[in-house]
Amino acid sequence: MATEDNYSFIGKLRAVDLRDAETRDGILFALPYLALFSVFLLYPLLKGFYMSLFAWNAFAPAQSEFILFENYTRMLSDPEFWKSVRATVVFVVLTVPTLVVLGLALALGVNRDIKGKRVLRTIFFSPYVLTVSVVSLIWAELYAPQYGAINYYVGYLVSNPPAWLNSFTWAMPAIALATVWWTVGFNFVILIAARQSVPERLYEAARIDGASSWRAFKDITLPQMRSAIVFVTTVQFIWSFQVFGQAYIMTNGGPGNSTQTLVMYLFRMAFNEGQFGYAAAIGYFLFFVLVAVSLGNYYFVSGGTET
Repeated sequence: MATEDNYSFIGKLRAVDLRDAETRDGILFALPYLALFSVFLLYPLLKGFYMSLFAWNAFAPAQSEFILFENYTRMLSDPEFWKSVRATVVFVVLTVPTLVVLGLALALGVNRDIKGKRVLRTIFFSPYVLTVSVVSLIWAELYAPQYGAINYYVGYLVSNPPAWLNSFTWAMPAIALATVWWTVGFNFVILIAARQSVPERLYEAARIDGASSWRAFKDITLPQMRSAIVFVTTVQFIWSFQVFGQAYIMTNGGPGNSTQTLVMYLFRMAFNEGQFGYAAAIGYFLFFVLVAVSLGNYYFVSGGTET
């Protein structure tokens, strides 16, 4: 089947007639995108891999020493690199399931016949329009040990509230909580749109057959929303793996680099240490991780569609 599809695709390419006005117009319309793609995506991608093969000298690139894959072997034996990977994975584990489940719960709740649905939609989505710097500064003030609103109320429950952002135990969960509050609105909008596209006749048929609410959710809602759920899960994984602003502003990677994420470590290697080749190698590690996730998502969705 794959071979036939490939031959069919190649045959279509050969059948393209550049003398046809419609074909020429299509190519002309695509050229601006292809130009922007080449300049801002393709060229930096290739340039980054080229830099990763050198001990790159940003001030005199011509004097950069070619070291082949030494940056990659150094990366694999660098304990600080693996510490940043671990911090990033912890952040992903804390945020991605929470964002998906909470976004789904909010979407299903607001989709019910309740008063004030429009107000609730606005409330749930509004934090998402804020910038990362604004969100980080707001939550840093909320977490302040001496005058923060969170410790003010926690003080009624415990005598010695933690210094959230200075704690090895609580710093990353605190950043994760701020991120969930900030970005759950994106998942909420995508998932409520997916829920509203499910035909109501399916639920009516299920009620006639005596299906419970849980059975309708499991057998109708989840299968019908499967593509949207996989989409938001993949997007959140990609965004969470690239976390930088929250950790940089709220903790600057502390305490003891416990919240130094992979992108933050890349940033420091490049702009604090001037090791641009090594930073490019770290960037390619991140790139291949995200590509693997995207391909896994593609095969998961296509496999589910075929069955």
